[in-house]
Amino acid sequence: MQASSKGNIFIISAASGTGKTTLVSRLTQHHDDIRVSVSHTTRAPRTGEEHGRHYYFVDTAEFEKLIGESAFLEHAKVFDNYYGTSVEGVNLLREQGYDVILEIDIQGAEQVRRVWPDVCSIFILPPSFKVLAERLTGRGTDSPEVVAKRLSKARREIEQAFLFDYVVVNNDLAEAEADLLSIIKSHRLKQSSQRLFVENLLENS
Repeated sequence: MQASSKGNIFIISAASGTGKTTLVSRLTQHHDDIRVSVSHTTRAPRTGEEHGRHYYFVDTAEFEKLIGESAFLEHAKVFDNYYGTSVEGVNLLREQGYDVILEIDIQGAEQVRRVWPDVCSIFILPPSFKVLAERLTGRGTDSPEVVAKRLSKARREIEQAFLFDYVVVNNDLAEAEADLLSIIKSHRLKQSSQRLFVENLLENS
């Protein structure tokens, strides 16, 4: 997959409606060496969702037990349901050589950076608030009042983009996907990412 034996971690965050999930899905479909970390949640599965593929569905008691065992890189309670990223799950993928994407919100990104300060973080931006409003309205699932609230929240979230290492503007899906891949490829070639390969090369010289 890559010269270094251990995969890298990439945080990808964005404001609602920016297209983050679609971008990440395209990236993993087109590149077998990139995986998305599967989160734990206490919410009920939706139609078509599978345990272990979309989420690990657990009850509240089990989730709180895992919190007590420091099993999560990050976790949060959203609308009465817990969501969390498993340390073991991420490390297992990394040990297998996969680069791992954490598709998480800004608060989760902050928690992960406290554990792994060197993690690579990417923020996805819309080309403009006008386009973002059109995308949110085009979903046809929210009232104008809800769209206005989402846009207000999006502005607060976008203000946090300055905390991330890279910013990708999602104006065109194919172009934004290519930008994400460029970041991932360049990060793989950092000296810190290739350290083990260099050490093994010297040992076997």
